[in-house]
Amino acid sequence: MSDHEDHKAESLMEKISDKIHGKDDSSSSSDSDDDNKISAMKSKVFRMFGREKPVHNVFGGGKPADVLLWKDKKVSGGILGGVSIIWFLFEVLEYHLLTLVCHSLILTLAILFLWSNASAFINKSPPKIPQVVIPEKPVLEIVSTLRIELNKGFAAIRDIASGKDLKKFLSVIAGLWFVSIISNCYNFLTLVYILVVLLFTVPVVYDKYEDKIDPHAEKALIEIKKQYAVFDAKVLCKIPRSMKELKAKKKV
Repeated sequence: MSDHEDHKAESLMEKISDKIHGKDDSSSSSDSDDDNKISAMKSKVFRMFGREKPVHNVFGGGKPADVLLWKDKKVSGGILGGVSIIWFLFEVLEYHLLTLVCHSLILTLAILFLWSNASAFINKSPPKIPQVVIPEKPVLEIVSTLRIELNKGFAAIRDIASGKDLKKFLSVIAGLWFVSIISNCYNFLTLVYILVVLLFTVPVVYDKYEDKIDPHAEKALIEIKKQYAVFDAKVLCKIPRSMKELKAKKKV
Protein backbone atom coordinates (compact mmCIF):
# COMPACT_ATOMS: atom_id res chain seq x y z
CA MET A 1 0.00 0.00 0.00
CA SER A 2 2.74 2.38 0.84
CA ASP A 3 4.37 1.79 -2.56
CA HIS A 4 1.06 2.43 -4.30
CA GLU A 5 0.52 5.68 -2.37
CA ASP A 6 4.08 6.79 -3.13
CA HIS A 7 3.47 6.15 -6.83
CA LYS A 8 0.25 8.19 -6.70
CA ALA A 9 2.07 11.02 -4.96
CA GLU A 10 4.84 10.99 -7.54
CA SER A 11 2.36 11.00 -10.45
CA LEU A 12 0.47 13.86 -8.80
CA MET A 13 3.68 15.87 -8.42
CA GLU A 14 4.57 15.23 -12.06
CA LYS A 15 1.16 16.50 -13.17
CA ILE A 16 1.54 19.60 -11.04
CA SER A 17 5.05 20.24 -12.42
CA ASP A 18 3.79 19.71 -15.99
CA LYS A 19 1.05 22.24 -15.42
CA ILE A 20 3.50 24.70 -13.92
CA HIS A 21 5.89 24.27 -16.84
CA GLY A 22 3.02 24.60 -19.26
CA LYS A 23 2.00 27.83 -17.62
CA ASP A 24 5.58 29.04 -17.74
CA ASP A 25 5.80 28.25 -21.44
CA SER A 26 2.53 29.98 -22.15
CA SER A 27 3.52 32.95 -20.04
CA SER A 28 6.91 33.17 -21.76
CA SER A 29 5.25 32.93 -25.17
CA SER A 30 2.75 35.60 -24.16
CA ASP A 31 5.62 37.78 -22.93
CA SER A 32 7.39 37.36 -26.26
CA ASP A 33 4.15 38.24 -28.08
CA ASP A 34 3.81 41.35 -25.92
CA ASP A 35 7.41 42.32 -26.70
CA ASN A 36 6.76 41.90 -30.41
CA LYS A 37 3.63 44.04 -30.15
CA ILE A 38 5.51 46.74 -28.23
CA SER A 39 8.35 46.77 -30.76
CA ALA A 40 5.84 46.95 -33.62
CA MET A 41 4.06 49.86 -31.95
CA LYS A 42 7.38 51.64 -31.41
CA SER A 43 8.27 51.20 -35.06
CA LYS A 44 4.97 52.81 -36.03
CA VAL A 45 5.53 55.84 -33.80
CA PHE A 46 6.20 59.03 -35.74
CA ARG A 47 9.77 60.30 -35.48
CA MET A 48 10.95 63.65 -36.79
CA PHE A 49 12.77 63.60 -40.15
CA GLY A 50 11.73 59.95 -40.59
CA ARG A 51 14.61 58.73 -38.46
CA GLU A 52 14.80 55.17 -37.18
CA LYS A 53 17.98 55.56 -35.12
CA PRO A 54 18.57 57.30 -31.79
CA VAL A 55 19.50 60.97 -31.84
CA HIS A 56 23.07 60.09 -30.87
CA ASN A 57 23.48 57.97 -34.02
CA VAL A 58 21.85 60.65 -36.19
CA PHE A 59 24.75 62.98 -35.32
CA GLY A 60 27.24 60.30 -36.34
CA GLY A 61 27.96 58.96 -32.87
CA GLY A 62 31.38 59.26 -31.27
CA LYS A 63 32.88 62.43 -29.84
CA PRO A 64 30.92 65.04 -31.91
CA ALA A 65 27.58 63.52 -30.87
CA ASP A 66 28.72 63.38 -27.23
CA VAL A 67 29.61 67.08 -27.37
CA LEU A 68 26.33 68.17 -28.98
CA LEU A 69 24.20 66.04 -26.65
CA TRP A 70 26.16 67.09 -23.53
CA LYS A 71 27.42 63.60 -22.76
CA ASP A 72 30.76 65.25 -21.99
CA LYS A 73 29.59 68.29 -20.05
CA LYS A 74 33.03 69.82 -19.57
CA VAL A 75 33.84 69.92 -23.28
CA SER A 76 30.32 71.03 -24.28
CA GLY A 77 30.25 73.77 -21.64
CA GLY A 78 33.76 74.87 -22.59
CA ILE A 79 32.91 75.21 -26.29
CA LEU A 80 29.63 77.02 -25.66
CA GLY A 81 31.29 79.28 -23.07
CA GLY A 82 34.17 80.07 -25.43
CA VAL A 83 31.81 80.95 -28.26
CA SER A 84 29.77 83.12 -25.87
CA ILE A 85 32.92 84.97 -24.74
CA ILE A 86 33.96 85.60 -28.37
CA TRP A 87 30.49 86.91 -29.22
CA PHE A 88 30.50 89.14 -26.12
CA LEU A 89 33.91 90.59 -26.98
CA PHE A 90 33.06 91.33 -30.61
CA GLU A 91 29.43 92.35 -30.32
CA VAL A 92 28.99 93.85 -26.85
CA LEU A 93 32.46 95.31 -26.25
CA GLU A 94 32.88 95.94 -30.01
CA TYR A 95 36.36 94.45 -30.13
CA HIS A 96 37.94 94.02 -33.58
CA LEU A 97 39.39 90.69 -34.63
CA LEU A 98 42.88 91.95 -35.45
CA THR A 99 43.03 93.98 -32.23
CA LEU A 100 41.99 90.97 -30.16
CA VAL A 101 44.59 88.72 -31.84
CA CYS A 102 47.36 91.30 -31.31
CA HIS A 103 46.45 91.89 -27.65
CA SER A 104 46.25 88.15 -26.97
CA LEU A 105 49.67 87.57 -28.56
CA ILE A 106 51.18 90.49 -26.63
CA LEU A 107 49.86 89.13 -23.32
CA THR A 108 50.97 85.55 -24.07
CA LEU A 109 54.46 86.54 -25.23
CA ALA A 110 54.95 88.86 -22.25
CA ILE A 111 53.97 86.16 -19.74
CA LEU A 112 56.22 83.55 -21.36
CA PHE A 113 59.15 85.98 -21.67
CA LEU A 114 58.96 87.09 -18.04
CA TRP A 115 58.51 83.52 -16.82
CA SER A 116 61.51 82.31 -18.83
CA ASN A 117 63.78 85.04 -17.46
CA ALA A 118 62.46 84.93 -13.89
CA SER A 119 62.87 81.15 -13.62
CA ALA A 120 66.63 81.58 -13.14
CA PHE A 121 66.10 83.84 -10.09
CA ILE A 122 63.36 81.80 -8.40
CA ASN A 123 65.07 78.45 -9.02
CA LYS A 124 62.26 76.98 -11.08
CA SER A 125 62.30 75.30 -14.43
CA PRO A 126 61.47 77.51 -17.43
CA PRO A 127 58.11 76.99 -19.16
CA LYS A 128 57.93 74.20 -21.70
CA ILE A 129 56.70 75.91 -24.84
CA PRO A 130 55.23 73.24 -27.15
CA GLN A 131 56.36 73.08 -30.73
CA VAL A 132 53.32 73.56 -32.92
CA VAL A 133 53.51 71.80 -36.29
CA ILE A 134 50.53 71.58 -38.62
CA PRO A 135 50.33 68.04 -40.06
CA GLU A 136 50.00 67.73 -43.79
CA LYS A 137 47.47 64.89 -44.07
CA PRO A 138 44.50 66.45 -42.16
CA VAL A 139 44.97 69.73 -44.03
CA LEU A 140 44.92 67.94 -47.39
CA GLU A 141 41.81 65.98 -46.36
CA ILE A 142 40.00 69.16 -45.31
CA VAL A 143 40.99 70.93 -48.53
CA SER A 144 39.91 67.92 -50.62
CA THR A 145 36.52 67.75 -48.88
CA LEU A 146 36.05 71.49 -49.30
CA ARG A 147 36.92 71.23 -52.99
CA ILE A 148 34.33 68.49 -53.54
CA GLU A 149 31.60 70.48 -51.76
CA LEU A 150 32.46 73.65 -53.70
CA ASN A 151 32.29 71.77 -56.99
CA LYS A 152 28.87 70.41 -56.03
CA GLY A 153 27.72 73.93 -55.19
CA PHE A 154 28.99 75.33 -58.49
CA ALA A 155 27.30 72.48 -60.39
CA ALA A 156 24.00 73.21 -58.60
CA ILE A 157 24.30 76.94 -59.40
CA ARG A 158 25.01 76.14 -63.05
CA ASP A 159 22.01 73.80 -63.21
CA ILE A 160 19.71 76.43 -61.68
CA ALA A 161 21.00 79.25 -63.89
CA SER A 162 20.64 77.16 -67.08
CA GLY A 163 16.87 77.73 -67.04
CA LYS A 164 15.93 74.04 -67.12
CA ASP A 165 13.75 74.21 -64.01
CA LEU A 166 11.93 77.49 -63.45
CA LYS A 167 10.28 76.26 -60.23
CA LYS A 168 13.65 75.44 -58.65
CA PHE A 169 14.99 78.81 -59.78
CA LEU A 170 12.13 80.69 -58.11
CA SER A 171 12.43 78.65 -54.91
CA VAL A 172 16.16 79.39 -54.66
CA ILE A 173 15.54 83.09 -55.26
CA ALA A 174 12.87 83.09 -52.53
CA GLY A 175 15.24 81.31 -50.13
CA LEU A 176 18.07 83.77 -50.79
CA TRP A 177 15.67 86.67 -50.36
CA PHE A 178 14.56 85.28 -46.99
CA VAL A 179 18.18 84.86 -45.87
CA SER A 180 18.92 88.44 -46.93
CA ILE A 181 16.05 89.69 -44.75
CA ILE A 182 17.34 87.72 -41.74
CA SER A 183 20.91 88.91 -42.30
CA ASN A 184 19.66 92.49 -42.49
CA CYS A 185 18.32 92.13 -38.93
CA TYR A 186 21.46 90.45 -37.52
CA ASN A 187 25.09 90.59 -38.53
CA PHE A 188 27.05 87.50 -39.53
CA LEU A 189 28.67 86.84 -36.15
CA THR A 190 25.35 87.06 -34.30
CA LEU A 191 23.77 84.64 -36.77
CA VAL A 192 26.64 82.17 -36.28
CA TYR A 193 26.33 82.51 -32.50
CA ILE A 194 22.56 81.89 -32.65
CA LEU A 195 23.14 78.79 -34.77
CA VAL A 196 25.77 77.47 -32.33
CA VAL A 197 23.47 78.05 -29.34
CA LEU A 198 20.61 76.28 -31.14
CA LEU A 199 22.94 73.42 -32.06
CA PHE A 200 23.92 72.97 -28.41
CA THR A 201 20.37 73.26 -27.00
CA VAL A 202 17.78 71.93 -29.46
CA PRO A 203 19.24 68.39 -29.95
CA VAL A 204 19.72 67.75 -26.23
CA VAL A 205 16.21 69.01 -25.40
CA TYR A 206 14.74 66.87 -28.17
CA ASP A 207 16.75 63.83 -27.04
CA LYS A 208 15.35 64.25 -23.53
CA TYR A 209 11.71 64.95 -24.44
CA GLU A 210 11.34 63.28 -27.86
CA ASP A 211 8.28 61.25 -26.80
CA LYS A 212 6.43 64.52 -26.02
CA ILE A 213 7.77 66.51 -28.98
CA ASP A 214 7.16 63.96 -31.76
CA PRO A 215 3.32 63.93 -31.50
CA HIS A 216 3.19 67.73 -31.78
CA ALA A 217 5.68 67.62 -34.66
CA GLU A 218 3.51 65.05 -36.43
CA LYS A 219 0.44 67.31 -36.16
CA ALA A 220 2.45 70.30 -37.40
CA LEU A 221 3.83 68.28 -40.34
CA ILE A 222 0.34 67.14 -41.36
CA GLU A 223 -0.88 70.73 -41.31
CA ILE A 224 2.14 71.92 -43.32
CA LYS A 225 1.50 69.23 -45.93
CA LYS A 226 -2.13 70.32 -46.23
CA GLN A 227 -1.18 73.97 -46.69
CA TYR A 228 1.54 73.04 -49.19
CA ALA A 229 -0.94 70.94 -51.19
CA VAL A 230 -3.27 73.94 -51.40
CA PHE A 231 -0.37 76.24 -52.39
CA ASP A 232 0.86 73.73 -54.96
CA ALA A 233 -2.59 73.42 -56.52
CA LYS A 234 -3.20 77.17 -56.69
CA VAL A 235 0.28 78.54 -57.46
CA LEU A 236 3.09 76.05 -58.12
CA CYS A 237 1.22 73.92 -60.65
CA LYS A 238 0.63 77.02 -62.75
CA ILE A 239 4.37 77.80 -62.93
CA PRO A 240 5.99 76.22 -66.04
CA ARG A 241 8.86 73.83 -65.44
CA SER A 242 11.13 75.55 -67.96
CA MET A 243 11.27 78.44 -70.41
CA LYS A 244 10.39 76.09 -73.27
CA GLU A 245 7.17 75.14 -71.54
CA LEU A 246 6.45 78.85 -70.99
CA LYS A 247 6.90 79.57 -74.68
CA ALA A 248 4.67 76.64 -75.57
CA LYS A 249 1.92 78.03 -73.34
CA LYS A 250 2.22 81.45 -74.92
CA LYS A 251 1.84 79.96 -78.39
CA VAL A 252 -1.30 78.15 -77.31
